[in-house]
Amino acid sequence: MNYQAKWWLKNGHIQSIYPSIFRSMDDSFFTPERISTPDDDFLDLDWNQSNKHRLIILTHGLEGHSRRPYMLGMAKVAIEHDWDVLAWNFRSCSGEPNRLLSSYHSGSTKDLRTVIHHALEKNKYQEIALVGFSIGGNKTLLHLGRDRTKLAKEIIGAVTFSVPCDLSSSATQLAKFKNKLYMHNFLQSLKSVLELQNKSTILEGLLYHPIF
Repeated sequence: MNYQAKWWLKNGHIQSIYPSIFRSMDDSFFTPERISTPDDDFLDLDWNQSNKHRLIILTHGLEGHSRRPYMLGMAKVAIEHDWDVLAWNFRSCSGEPNRLLSSYHSGSTKDLRTVIHHALEKNKYQEIALVGFSIGGNKTLLHLGRDRTKLAKEIIGAVTFSVPCDLSSSATQLAKFKNKLYMHNFLQSLKSVLELQNKSTILEGLLYHPIF
């Protein structure tokens, strides 16, 4: 099937901005869970479980979270097609400061591994599919490649969207005037995180664990 955008959505900027402003999604189908990590921190997860034998794990994008409209939309489609759904939050993205200095960055897959391991302990799923957006897609692909010798045998495939595989060129594009609105939105989100946490602590963490 070939995708045909409506005439008023032909522009890529409009396609990006319109749903983020006007798309409203109900998140009441999610049940939250907090799990501990091996380094004595925590991760916040959102579940929709109905004892299916297969699970989709959703990984959000840069400065996103598990209840963004694009995450909820994907979760809704998965649920309608008889999948359990697990959407998880990067450290510092769930609305509560994490305990450790380290935040998240595109090259780390350890938290995704922790989430997958926890899901398999919680329910003996026969099949797991991974879905990642933006930097979440980057983490997903890195896990499949870098951690290929440690992959859970239940993982049957993955889908990723808008993956910034070349982070340097992605940052250069984001800094251009035509993308000023996106840069402003990102910086506002980052400032909110800094205000939520102790600024000096988080800045030190970003020096050693940069987002880009």
